[in-house]
Amino acid sequence: MTYSTFESRAASSAASAAARLSRLKTIAWAVDGAFRIPGTRFRFGLNSLIGLTPAAGDAVLAGISLYIVNEARKLGVPRDKIARMLANVGVEAAAGLVPLLGDLFDMGFKANLRNIAIIEEHLGTASRGFNGRV
Repeated sequence: MTYSTFESRAASSAASAAARLSRLKTIAWAVDGAFRIPGTRFRFGLNSLIGLTPAAGDAVLAGISLYIVNEARKLGVPRDKIARMLANVGVEAAAGLVPLLGDLFDMGFKANLRNIAIIEEHLGTASRGFNGRV
């Protein structure tokens, strides 16, 4: 393999990772932060609507969250960070079991956006992180 072939594959891999991260960000924002309450800085997403469906809604949301974690694994995120991401999903899924209060908790916790911040931290692309921190 020549140096130019190696360089081309590395550039292709970086572009693929950037495209995957962009897709994951879109999903996370749709689920956790797509809408804003006018006159406030408070954001919520489809999570708040899907989660109102007892059990099935929470299962769908957990599946979406686990998809993001699996994609992070494919991007090479280390096991300790994957464990943090799974803990975020677990906390949100457990809270979602409590009717209404769990949905309110989900609106504030935003596990998917937290997990995107972990991925960005790993890839070195974190702009601001989740709520200004990672």
